[in-house]
Amino acid sequence: MIRRELSAVPATPQKAGKGVSMQMLLSLEEVPNFAMRCFSIEAGGHMPHHTNTVEHEQFVLSGRARVRVGDESFEAKAGDILYIPANAPHSYETIGDEAYTFLCLIPKGEDCITIMGC
Repeated sequence: MIRRELSAVPATPQKAGKGVSMQMLLSLEEVPNFAMRCFSIEAGGHMPHHTNTVEHEQFVLSGRARVRVGDESFEAKAGDILYIPANAPHSYETIGDEAYTFLCLIPKGEDCITIMGC
């Protein structure tokens, strides 16, 4: 059993994008099947177009963002649930004055990230 407060988990700035930070809530070293992460993209920030070799399950906690997955682009907002298949190109750009914050679960396995051009 693991229990911790969100405020006790450090936020790590991410090198890719602008205004992006990540909290590792449950790592694959701690749990057997899925890592749980919390990403925050500041107002005016973005995460560049990229791919991951593992799927993503996401739940949006706050804010709004223009999300691009493959050839599809849509607005995601608090309360939305997203599934991003492995190797699908995707990106995020915040909309409005609030940070876009979401939980992101990834399965056990090597997650290689490739940043793509626009």
